[in-house]
Amino acid sequence: MKELLAKILSKYPAGKKEGLLPILQEIQKQQGFLPEELLSEVGKYLNLPANKVHGVAAFYDQFRFRPLGQTHFKICRGTACHLYGSSNYLSELEKQLKVKAGGTSRDRKFSLEITNCLGACESAPVLQVNDKYYPHVTPEELAKIIRSFKEKTE
Repeated sequence: MKELLAKILSKYPAGKKEGLLPILQEIQKQQGFLPEELLSEVGKYLNLPANKVHGVAAFYDQFRFRPLGQTHFKICRGTACHLYGSSNYLSELEKQLKVKAGGTSRDRKFSLEITNCLGACESAPVLQVNDKYYPHVTPEELAKIIRSFKEKTE
């Protein structure tokens, strides 16, 4: 991990605070999340306290502090999706995947995230699994989607 961080940091001037967000974005892109031990190293490099680096990262929804599961589910809770029952889908996902929203299953097979908008309101309710969108999800389709990903991870 230290080698990865050194490679990323070498692209940005030391002590320049404006490099913080691009550095964090690149770490997450490479690692899938922001490991705490790297945040303090970024702080040292940019001459920022570790709690400031963590605070900036925590402010933005795009950053994660834990690794995602092998299969990552995102359920939209935007207005259109909410009106079409996405809260019921969230309960079903939590029950079937055995993971709470915002978490990753113990076996790291699944993670579940609530998002305020997936940018597909005309297709509500929308579910995203890894990089694939599932528009106009019905309860029956949700069950099939969950089942298919559970079978893939067995």
